[in-house]
Amino acid sequence: MSSDTSSGSSWLERFAKIFSGEPESREDLETLLEEAEAQDLIEHDALMMIKGVLNVFETRVRDVMVPKVQLSYVDEADPIEVILDKILESAHSRYPVFSADTDEVVGILLAKDVLQAVTKHSLTDLSQLRELYRAPVMVSESKRLNILLKEFKKSRNHMALVVDEYGELAGLVTIEDVLEEIVGDIEDEHDESEDNIQKHISGGFLVEAITSLEDFNKFFKTDLEDEQLETIGGLISKDLGRIPSEEEEFDFAGLMFKVLKADGRRVDCFIVSPLETGQDVAQPAD
Repeated sequence: MSSDTSSGSSWLERFAKIFSGEPESREDLETLLEEAEAQDLIEHDALMMIKGVLNVFETRVRDVMVPKVQLSYVDEADPIEVILDKILESAHSRYPVFSADTDEVVGILLAKDVLQAVTKHSLTDLSQLRELYRAPVMVSESKRLNILLKEFKKSRNHMALVVDEYGELAGLVTIEDVLEEIVGDIEDEHDESEDNIQKHISGGFLVEAITSLEDFNKFFKTDLEDEQLETIGGLISKDLGRIPSEEEEFDFAGLMFKVLKADGRRVDCFIVSPLETGQDVAQPAD
């Protein structure tokens, strides 16, 4: 029997022990899965998703929620024209409605309900808008994401308001926020497009991990490519065989990389600088 076949059989035997009480810790399980990736038994993206599922059981709502100060909301005191303009401009599907008197959330407006009412010409004043309010769902900021996901599934809600230990509004969480912990950032046609490579005060360039290899190659004049991966973050993780840590520095493709922001299961952005003084890279447009 070849060594490759023996190695594969050995790994499969160890993997089978998951169902008989082994491995004994999460660290053992992750090591086993990383070995499976190294032997091409599972793909890198699959490994990241499995780790994301494991993290969902430990991550709290406070870690993924949108803070109160960043909420897109409807002010009940605004004229109906202003409210409709805000809904059209922000293009979200759900909006908390704040009371004009108490600064508390009095309901949730669904964009589809408002659109339907406008189409039927049955929305001409604020009293009619109030009839569309739906009851807000409240969750504690300490709730685990796996429990929240079950509640979303059972109740068929896609959004909940988050309250702190004093019962005060702390933010908002959606089912998309939970799923992104498993599959990574989900962008839709309404997400704002931003430059993924920008000049940084350090003298290098701030590069988002989701930057495509095509854009990275064009900017830094490299020729990186991979049949299975499309982003610079994915390619670096594959090359290192792990997720690099925050503040970690390493050279890759003739460039110096420093991890500026990471959360343990994925990198958000790097600082990238030439290894050699005078190396020619593109300059961002003013």
